[in-house]
Amino acid sequence: MSFGNLLRPPRHLLLLFLALTLLPAMALVWAGWQLIEQDKNLEQQSIEKRQNDATGLIATALQQQIVETRQRLANTSAWQSTATDDAFIIAVNPESIQTIPETHLLYYPVQPSLPEAPEDIFSDGEDKAIDKLRELTKSPDSAIRAGADLRLAKFLRNNGQPAAALDVYADLVKQTGVAVASGNPADLVARLARCGLLAELNRTNELRHEAQLLDADLRSSRWQLDEGRFGAAMWDMAAWLGTDPSRNVERETLPQEVDSLWKQLQGAHDPGTFSGSKSVRIGNQFSTLIWTGASDHLVVLVAGPHYLERAWLSAIQNFLKSQNMRFALQDSDGRAIFGDPITGGPAIQRTLSETGLPWTLQVASRDSDTDRAQSVKRRGLYLACLSVLLAVVAAGSYFVGRAVTRELAVARLQSDFVAAVSHEFRTPLTSLRQVTELLSDGRHPDAARLPSYYQAQTRATERLQRLVESLLDFGRMEAGVKPYRMQRLDVSEWARSVVKESQEDGAMGGCEIEFQTHCDNGNAANIQADPEALARALRNLVDNAVKYSPDCRTVWIEVERRGNRVAISVRDQGLGIPANERKQIFRKFVRGAASKTNGIKGTGVGLAMVKQIVEAHGGDIQLESEPGKGSTFTILLPGLPVGAVCDRARSGA
Repeated sequence: MSFGNLLRPPRHLLLLFLALTLLPAMALVWAGWQLIEQDKNLEQQSIEKRQNDATGLIATALQQQIVETRQRLANTSAWQSTATDDAFIIAVNPESIQTIPETHLLYYPVQPSLPEAPEDIFSDGEDKAIDKLRELTKSPDSAIRAGADLRLAKFLRNNGQPAAALDVYADLVKQTGVAVASGNPADLVARLARCGLLAELNRTNELRHEAQLLDADLRSSRWQLDEGRFGAAMWDMAAWLGTDPSRNVERETLPQEVDSLWKQLQGAHDPGTFSGSKSVRIGNQFSTLIWTGASDHLVVLVAGPHYLERAWLSAIQNFLKSQNMRFALQDSDGRAIFGDPITGGPAIQRTLSETGLPWTLQVASRDSDTDRAQSVKRRGLYLACLSVLLAVVAAGSYFVGRAVTRELAVARLQSDFVAAVSHEFRTPLTSLRQVTELLSDGRHPDAARLPSYYQAQTRATERLQRLVESLLDFGRMEAGVKPYRMQRLDVSEWARSVVKESQEDGAMGGCEIEFQTHCDNGNAANIQADPEALARALRNLVDNAVKYSPDCRTVWIEVERRGNRVAISVRDQGLGIPANERKQIFRKFVRGAASKTNGIKGTGVGLAMVKQIVEAHGGDIQLESEPGKGSTFTILLPGLPVGAVCDRARSGA
């Protein structure tokens, strides 16, 4: 029988041929591979045992060192002896921060409290008590003098006496160690105010000189500020000096870590057991953070590589030399912390989660080439046999690759969704934070601008609320637990009200909406539906039409009766949707190529939510589109056989 005959029916002959040829080949390859593995395993057993033993001893020794270090951190009398060269301690409580030896951070998780004069001392008001303020500026209490100076300077500034205000601010600069304006250091407030007043007076040279000095003091951590106040001050410096407002990333790493630990401690279920360790990169070197905390304080040891090697690793190195072994420490990203990364040979690796250490631990023989030489010799004998199976492996790889590609596509969609949602949340959150910090620091130019700040906060809050509610509703829809409150609905009146509300709240972005309803044979467009859920579906379609119509700023909405169904159509003359994307566009997290090309924002759940809502109402959605000529989305819902009078309406934004 020829090979060509095997390809003809009956097909079972082909399967029989493949079985008779492939099974013996696979058995031969398996037997050969087993022989190689057995030989190699016998040679490596002793090496692996020594590596495992060494790894266990190293991990145990380092864990013991970390436990002992935490115990010393819990004992304040041991701080001085623990914080030697290349290591220091940061102790944080709600009232103060202590570093041993003294070390300056760019900013701190809490801002120490400074003496501040009570408000009732100045209760008469600045415009009626100028003489009293001048008298209080001579008070023996520095906190009262500082408060009086600040209010006197503001009074002079508001009454057209900038030169006198500058002099008073200069006196306030000398008031150190006290607070004004809700806990801010008095001298810092005075220097910021002087710079602001010099900017208003266009005294550029003086402004630049004072701003440069203030910028240098801020970066040298002259004041113990929290992140918010420090960041606000640095943005002012950037505005006055015309420089990049970005901070010193290297010096900011440690305060970020300490601030994060402090916040974790505040939110811990049991603060008394809050402890841990991690490795972080600070500047051009790695440091190890070990911390312990209680309900009212946090103590952190920041140990550099020299401290680590001298205090912990020297004894381990001596032991490993006697065993002809070597080891290395890496961070979670695989970057070397101690020793050279072990590659190209058999090694034992224990990750952070396996050992509980702040590093990944690698242990290997010092002479791995000799250890593995015997197992390599026989590998070439079976390469010819393995090549026979390349075709089968290639076919299997194709199907596996296809499956993996699908999984990766899903992962990418989810990643794009997370990135899109994060971006959507970041914009209103950034606006809220900037306005809140500006208002809380009391640095707004005048009262006339306050309404605009509050309006900005309202818009950002409403946007966040819409995003959260949209995502929560989509989750309920997918889980099948979304409740729908069905009621009789005249689609014409309902759609008109939805369009009107969208125009009034500015959601159309200046786009014109043309709305029209049609009635056939005197039948009104009546349906049984949840008006709120259906309104969300219509708004999503209109929002997409607006976003994907950069050139034509008109969107058409039509309601009509089609037999026993009611059709709601949203048409635009925008970018359109290619044919290869139309089947996928209603899947969750899927966004068309045009959205990425044109930088159009979105989360990828809008159309999926529309489909969920429409299907829950017993309807379906249709799409007609042509690239470059726009798209028409049509919602088809079961209609109710009720007569009504036909009306027409047209509205434009």
